[in-house]
Amino acid sequence: MRSPRRCSRNGCPRQAVATLTYVYAESTAVVGPLAAYQEPHTYDLCEPHALSLTAPRGWDLVRHDGEFEPPPPTTDDLVALAEAVREAARPAPRQAPEPPPYAGPPTPGRRGHLRVIPPN
Repeated sequence: MRSPRRCSRNGCPRQAVATLTYVYAESTAVVGPLAAYQEPHTYDLCEPHALSLTAPRGWDLVRHDGEFEPPPPTTDDLVALAEAVREAARPAPRQAPEPPPYAGPPTPGRRGHLRVIPPN
């Protein structure tokens, strides 16, 4: 099952709603709506981290003015949810029957590779 994209900050379990990109040539950090796909050298952020981010000294910070909204569910998410519901609705697997109780030593005439030796 595919999980939603999470915030890139260490230890943050929240869902990402924004993407941080650095434009090194212009010394600019850009925080915008969540990108459609994860790209190398970009960072996904939750709303609290996206709103509290500061740029390095001497850099400009361009931040999206609107509200950050979680991305809508994709068809992959809906298919994964349907599969999880089907899996939960399946009956539990049957357990193997218990072996029969011990019936004593083998019957005479039948010679197996193991024998029961009577106690003294």
